[in-house]
Amino acid sequence: MRQPAVPRTVDRLPPHDLRFLPLPTGGRLAYATIGHGPPLVVPAAWIGHLELMWQDPAVRGFYAPLARRRTVVLYDKPGCGLSDPPPGRQTLDTDLDVLATLADHLALERFDLLGISMGAPVSVAFAARWGARVERLVLYGGYAVGGRIASPELRAAVMDLVRAHWGLGSDVLADIFLPDGSAETKAWFAELQRGATSAEVACQLLDQCYRNDVDDLVEGVLTPTLVLHRRDDRAIPYRLGRELAARIPSARLVTLSGRSHFPHAGDAQALVHAILDFLGEPGEAPRPSPGHPLTPRQAQVAALVAEGLTNRQIAGRLGIQERSAEGHVERIRVRLGFRSRAQVAVWWAQADGEVPLR
Repeated sequence: MRQPAVPRTVDRLPPHDLRFLPLPTGGRLAYATIGHGPPLVVPAAWIGHLELMWQDPAVRGFYAPLARRRTVVLYDKPGCGLSDPPPGRQTLDTDLDVLATLADHLALERFDLLGISMGAPVSVAFAARWGARVERLVLYGGYAVGGRIASPELRAAVMDLVRAHWGLGSDVLADIFLPDGSAETKAWFAELQRGATSAEVACQLLDQCYRNDVDDLVEGVLTPTLVLHRRDDRAIPYRLGRELAARIPSARLVTLSGRSHFPHAGDAQALVHAILDFLGEPGEAPRPSPGHPLTPRQAQVAALVAEGLTNRQIAGRLGIQERSAEGHVERIRVRLGFRSRAQVAVWWAQADGEVPLR
């Protein structure tokens, strides 16, 4: 797999401590801890690979501010990345068992939960059943009933494609998860998915995603809850996040702009700030010193990229041709030594616009 270039703006991020935990059902679970402070557990959201994902500066840029204030706990879902295959099909109950086993292993009596995407219903179910162990609950890009994500016909079509042609299927999923990503970014993530698991496991996870149902549990969540959702999320419709917030008694909804499903894509800074504020850790993350100067126009474009705007939207905002906006983005990327728009967005967000201009 290709190794993404790591810009100097993220060189100082904390390394992760990768370990393995034997599961009662057999096999080992790969998990990582990052940072220091009270624990923040992030259940597996989708196909992942702890080592390869950590090479993506955008991923590191999302977790770094959290890790400066929390001990972030991540893990590869069984059958994905560095975790061993499960003995049978995975369900909401098996996911809960994995989460509980890891929390017990780390002796976490109480902790915060960050449920992202497919990890959201798992986090809801855990908070509903073991609320005394959950300090605060954050749900991003989540849902309560997987059957409401898309029509039966669309769900079947996606699963059939992944099963029949994992190469093309992984490309389609990358486009859904990262709609504003560059061609290279999407290709890299598609390759990561294929390297992290098989077509059969990917189909099983899609099926599990659509079958997850915590509709009868959401109203039993008494933990203070923050629900975050991007209004134009292409993977999990915004209405499902809004429904979560409406039905969890203690929930507050924060609507974000953008289409990207992954939290590290688009305006990651707004997401991180909302999470830290809710966790009682307000304030700015330490700002990296920018490595390269930009022209005033490039600075404008970089700021709009960080807002999650497409080239067409940037062109409309600045009154220029879409082709010119695309050229500016490409020159910014090359000047900064980045490989994707997401990295530009993270760099700008962490610098908070304080960059030297040429």
